[in-house]
Amino acid sequence: MTARLPDLALLLAAALLLAPPAAASAQPQPNDSTPPPPPMLPADEPDLSPPAAPVAATGSRSDENAVRQSGDAFGSTVGREVIGIYNQMNVRGFSPIAAGNVRIDGLYFDPVVPPSTRISRTTTIRVGLSALGSPFPAPTGLVDFGFRRPGDEAAGSALLAADEWGTVNAEVDAVLPVSGQFSLGLGASARIESGQDSTRENSFGGTLIARWNPAPGLTLIPFASLLHQTLDDHRLTFQTATEFLPPLLPRRQRFGPDWVNGSGLDANIGLLTDWQIAPQWQLRAGIFRSSRVRDRQMTNLVRNLQPDRTGSQRVIVDPRLNFAAVSGEVRLTRQIDEGPRRHQIHLAMRGRSGDRRFGGSDTLELGPVQIDTPSRVPEPAFRFTSQQFDDVKQITGGIGYEGRWLGVGELAAGLQWTDYKKRIDLPGGGVQATDDRLLLYNITFAANITPALVVYAGTVNGLEESGVAPGNAINRNEALPAIRTRQIDAGLRLAITDQIKLVAGVFDITKPYFNLDANGRFDVLGDVSNRGVEASIAGPLTHTLSVVAGGVWLWPRVSAPGAAPGRIGERPVGAISQRVEFSADWRPPFAPGFSFDTRIAYRSSETATVSNSVAIPARTIVDLGGRYRFKLAGNNALLRVQVTNLFDVEGYDLRGAGAYGPIPGRLAQAYVTIDF
Repeated sequence: MTARLPDLALLLAAALLLAPPAAASAQPQPNDSTPPPPPMLPADEPDLSPPAAPVAATGSRSDENAVRQSGDAFGSTVGREVIGIYNQMNVRGFSPIAAGNVRIDGLYFDPVVPPSTRISRTTTIRVGLSALGSPFPAPTGLVDFGFRRPGDEAAGSALLAADEWGTVNAEVDAVLPVSGQFSLGLGASARIESGQDSTRENSFGGTLIARWNPAPGLTLIPFASLLHQTLDDHRLTFQTATEFLPPLLPRRQRFGPDWVNGSGLDANIGLLTDWQIAPQWQLRAGIFRSSRVRDRQMTNLVRNLQPDRTGSQRVIVDPRLNFAAVSGEVRLTRQIDEGPRRHQIHLAMRGRSGDRRFGGSDTLELGPVQIDTPSRVPEPAFRFTSQQFDDVKQITGGIGYEGRWLGVGELAAGLQWTDYKKRIDLPGGGVQATDDRLLLYNITFAANITPALVVYAGTVNGLEESGVAPGNAINRNEALPAIRTRQIDAGLRLAITDQIKLVAGVFDITKPYFNLDANGRFDVLGDVSNRGVEASIAGPLTHTLSVVAGGVWLWPRVSAPGAAPGRIGERPVGAISQRVEFSADWRPPFAPGFSFDTRIAYRSSETATVSNSVAIPARTIVDLGGRYRFKLAGNNALLRVQVTNLFDVEGYDLRGAGAYGPIPGRLAQAYVTIDF
């Protein structure tokens, strides 16, 4: 099923017209504590700060509802629910995770693996005006994980989920106060997954968090979170023989061999510190170690896929892989109040040290295959070669300023000096060295035009990571060099009512363009500029109906001087010009405890090859769900049911230039959660 934008507009209008008014509902209250907020401005000061983090706390998971708890449509995660036009892997056409623009409670974090939902059950994408209040923003936007901090009251939550494909998931979390100054947060999870193509991924994990207040104004929060993948089948990727869109790919078929799988261990450990040194002085610090070990990792490919659904199978097997990064930030903030003006000065030091062991792979050619027939080739012996190592070290010092003037506006500016060093040992011997030193800057201002209208504009440059070469590249798993990036943006926020906010903006981001060259190496091909317009409207339209709607319209362009004619197109691989998403949650007044929700997501065609000769067609996906809140043994409980991809739309998931996989089909799923 595909839909044009006018058709989508009719669907949205119908959803709004069908919503009746009703009584207001209570808002959930978190049981986990949150970071100490900065002192507030007078009550009549217009709020320019980022939207508050969504509620997703131990003891209140039955109240999780992304539509009602998201401040805008730019991307939020609340518990198991993800909403918005952006996500961790795609903001304004780029990946903030790959770029290294990640925060935990606002502090710098370099994740080898993102935090599990045992550590963070909320995620907020900060772009445009919502990035104000986050010192030292980044061109690709920020992914801010809200940390789960054990509170002062005992609480617990348990969840059991299942879907029609056979996946079963169980989660449990608890807050255990030990004394007035010390409390523990515990969490555990187990998952047996049957994926869209019958691949399996079984895992279990646990988390321990401690919150200790050894002195007034001082909080120490050590934590450790482990996830062990006992079985991880590797999904099949299809590469066409020439530049054409492949035939529709099979669903619910395990395209083996059965031995194409692996296992591994993910870990995030660290320490957060908050210290209110004096009424106008605050010190925040965090140090984190993020790591991933893969005992065996494979890439499962069908290459030279023909229109008659035949091709040849290749499996690339890696020996044991290790990736680890230590990162952190120390930030001292001085606040100065001067009548109607408030000033905050930030001194910060950030650093990271990362090392990777990769390469040494064995490439197995398993012969001709037909994609409708599962492969049954027996497991051969693997012959690994010596591995490569890369080492990255970066240290950044900065000074930032934030100023607010009652009734006038806000100004944020920063300067950072960063020193970057990268070393890669080469297969034939020797070392490839990359050094960079750069002065980074950011400046953003917001002005109160009226009590309801705020306009803003800003610019920021950065030194960002460019990710890792994909599995279908000859330099697969190689960490790519850091790149210089730039962004300018501007926009407005209009308070339509006290609770409904409209945010709109324009932006221009410039970066080097990485993709497959003529030899199959993932490398710099030129520069890419993403210019676009984004918009969001969110809030309760009535006492019973809340909506979150947004869209982004992109005009990406690649510049590759000197490239062979027709080799590199004007659009980057993966470019999607239009994304529009509408989500609504309705609580009927005649059925207390029940609510119904829908999500309609439209995306235009997606550029699939470097030459731009192939594009994945546009599509619209509709999800439909419902909730029932009830009491179980005197405790708040929730039954959640949902059908994703309601109309069973078929299509392709782009996994690299000219590489495809099937998108998930219709899936019915449900979970029950209880708070105690």
